[in-house]
Amino acid sequence: MTRRNTELLLLCLAAPFVVLLFSMVLVNEGTQLTLETLAVPVGLFGAFVVAHIGVRILAKNADPAILPVVFALSGIGIAFVTRLAPDLAMRQVMWLFLGIALMVVVLAVVRNLDKLAQYKYTFMIVGIVLLLMPMLPGIGQEVLGSRIWIKIGSFSFQPGEIAKVCIVVFLASYLAQNREMLSVFTVRVGRFYLPDVATIGPLLVMWGISFAIAVFEKDLGSALVCFVLFLTMLYVASGKKMFLFVGFGLAALGCVILYAAFGHIQIRVNTWLDPFSDAMNTGYQLCQSIYSLADGGMLGVGVGNGLAENIPVVESDFIFAAIAEETGLLGGAGVLLLFLCLAIRGFATAARAKSDVSSFVAVGVTVTIVLQAFIIVGGVTRLIPLTGLTLPFISQGGSSLLASFIGIGLLLRCGDEGTGINSEVKDGTMRMRAIGAHGAQRGAGDTGVLGRVALGRRLTSTMVAFALLFAALVANLTYIMVFMADEYQSYPGNNHTLYKEARTERGSISTYDGVVLAESIEQENGTYERTYPQGSLASHVVGYYSEQYGLSGIEQSMNDTLKGQENFASWSDVVSFLAGVNTPGNDVTLTLNSKIQRTAEQVLQGYKGAVVAIDPETGAVLASASTPTYSNADVDALLENAAAGGDTSEGALINRATNALYAPGSTFKLVTLTALLENGLATANTQVEAPAFAEIGNAKVTNANDVGYGAITLKRATEVSSNTAFGALGADKVGAELLVETADKFGFNQTIDGVDLPLYTSLMPDPAEMTTWETAWAACGQPVGQHESPAGPQATVMQMAMVAAAIANDGVLEIPHFVEGVYNAKGERSFTASPKAYGTVMSKQTADSITDMMLGVVQNGTGRDASIKGVDVAGKTGTAETNKEYNDSWFVGFAPADNPRVVVAVLIEEGVHGSDESGEASSRAKSVIQTALEAQGLL
Repeated sequence: MTRRNTELLLLCLAAPFVVLLFSMVLVNEGTQLTLETLAVPVGLFGAFVVAHIGVRILAKNADPAILPVVFALSGIGIAFVTRLAPDLAMRQVMWLFLGIALMVVVLAVVRNLDKLAQYKYTFMIVGIVLLLMPMLPGIGQEVLGSRIWIKIGSFSFQPGEIAKVCIVVFLASYLAQNREMLSVFTVRVGRFYLPDVATIGPLLVMWGISFAIAVFEKDLGSALVCFVLFLTMLYVASGKKMFLFVGFGLAALGCVILYAAFGHIQIRVNTWLDPFSDAMNTGYQLCQSIYSLADGGMLGVGVGNGLAENIPVVESDFIFAAIAEETGLLGGAGVLLLFLCLAIRGFATAARAKSDVSSFVAVGVTVTIVLQAFIIVGGVTRLIPLTGLTLPFISQGGSSLLASFIGIGLLLRCGDEGTGINSEVKDGTMRMRAIGAHGAQRGAGDTGVLGRVALGRRLTSTMVAFALLFAALVANLTYIMVFMADEYQSYPGNNHTLYKEARTERGSISTYDGVVLAESIEQENGTYERTYPQGSLASHVVGYYSEQYGLSGIEQSMNDTLKGQENFASWSDVVSFLAGVNTPGNDVTLTLNSKIQRTAEQVLQGYKGAVVAIDPETGAVLASASTPTYSNADVDALLENAAAGGDTSEGALINRATNALYAPGSTFKLVTLTALLENGLATANTQVEAPAFAEIGNAKVTNANDVGYGAITLKRATEVSSNTAFGALGADKVGAELLVETADKFGFNQTIDGVDLPLYTSLMPDPAEMTTWETAWAACGQPVGQHESPAGPQATVMQMAMVAAAIANDGVLEIPHFVEGVYNAKGERSFTASPKAYGTVMSKQTADSITDMMLGVVQNGTGRDASIKGVDVAGKTGTAETNKEYNDSWFVGFAPADNPRVVVAVLIEEGVHGSDESGEASSRAKSVIQTALEAQGLL
């Protein structure tokens, strides 16, 4: 059987598989199978048959397996693009047919690769220009974080894909011409010979180009492909392993530099190391990919039955995850084996090529396609960090298809020029005299028939290396899809599992980092039980769902959303709702971070109190804890006891963070400082008297522990939290009206909408009813008035967190919110929270001045227990007098002071013991701040 007959037979063997796969996609969509609906796979087979005829005429000696392998990969690709992105399928078909046509055109035009090599520097210039073209302003376009596109009018293209082909031709031509020079190291260092500058120069140039691509275009994938392609071809041409050592050393150095200098590189690496730490944001794509792979198992969930469409741009970067999920480990491994077969046939073509140019072109094309497949599949399966590449012949995208088919055309031409190891080698004349006796001795094995034997050995070694890489892919795929599948499927944040379990009325509630706090479980009798996997974690925020006693928390405020009756993600959701179709409810993602939440609850153990942590820039609540707390498993019993008047839980059902009012103590002095500085009544350096006792309004105001400080600056008075200084300033400078007006700007006496949970209104008295003495104590945060309006200030812990958040955010107060987003059962986002400013409370200058004073509190004052090594923490302590045995302890603050990422407010009831005014709150705030910074990668 001739090569071409073998090729035709293999095409015919692959055709039923392609048609069957496409048929499964159609059947799943409810489409009837007819010749018309199967026109795409039949037409694709016809196009490859025409290509086969072209090869039969133009390259009759080409390898017979390459075209069938490409046909199988292309068939898999068009089937899954149709499955995942049907609106893009027809465009993909057009690109596919155009690519096949270009492949035949290449065979018709390029009859002799050695003649093509005469234009090597033209190819080099064109390749570099194409690689760097996306950097040009005007036509360069950034898509999904990478600047790899050019757009002219309505036409967009990835020039880097074609650039790789140009670089392959240039490198093959250059290496064929200079292989002897590259094979000889002339610089002797001790017992070793090293390459000279002229020899190592091209390696440094390619390193620089790859580095530039990674930096300016954020295209890690193309940079990696270009650099490894160059190293592989250089090794195959020269046989010098030193190039590999130096090259990969430069690559490691480049990686270190890139990681240290660029945030997007750090995100990629950190996401690779732990995608689940931010499963709803930076790690979303990778987590979803892992969930899809875990669902696939050995045989898959069936074509059309997977959930990989929830992965953003799954039809492009993550199409392999969909293939493996729906066809299982066997299907995924089968795709990898097809690429490995292409590698084997490509290197075999290189081994039997009649000229160095043909051999190196075959190596370059093979490495480009197969290496790209390894990189993207390795990223999707978390074997290596994810890079933005397409899976050749399979992923949606015209640029990649055209470049891949042009490369296959060149590969087929290389095979047609092949003569075999025992035939005359065109470039096999001995050239030892041209490089001297020493060079002859060191390079003789690289020329002639013996040179072809040496080349074959290097090709074999390279092929073994690629085989090991793909073996690692299969092993990693097996680990995910078989050994770790159950564990991944049980992850609380696995929305694939939630989707399958969401044949329920209510959706799930989870934290921002993917920890599920509430979900519904179907029972044998067809009913659904609401369960809370994390026990008491964030129970006051999540609330309870009781058929007997009703709802609270997020369960109550987002009730209609969780039932699927609000926040529709698509028109089909609306239609299903209006038609009365029983569809799963929506999942609610909270702004809470589980790690910060756990720490907040841990620091409260043993006390009654509350902790609130906020992102000051967005208002997102990162943690909200209250103790005593409760487990939802016991909530019915607690509610029953409370209803019967026999509550023995010490108020466990009360959310002390949002639904309890406390005297804020000296933390309220931040409001007084705002009134003073914002209205030009004082500065940080204003001298104030701070005696141990002072008569203000014919009544006494005292410092803690009766300590006097004499004449000090306002900054120092803040650091030592002098009541007499602030009382005098509040009564004499600020006055009741301005003090209340300033407090109102922070949210006192106001109903604040948009918090997502019920929030008690923090209180200030009517200024007309306030005495001078009461005003003095109010400026210190202690309510003492007795009149018709409530004594004040009285504040929730959330309110005092808002006070600090306004200072941390340059004077702008964002409304706190608990809900980050809402997703329907398909994972489609229907709601995304956005910052909503409550108002501008103060100028940035005032905020900066207060921040400086708060730094002093932690560094030199009452808040030393909140200090963190290496981080500037700004804070304010507070002691609130109560009628209990001990006073309440407060701390509010934020960090880092120069770029606040978290604001924390802590209240410990009866947390001040003895003479230590700082109490228990400061050290506990430190723990919460540390955890928050660690969760954000800042510690």
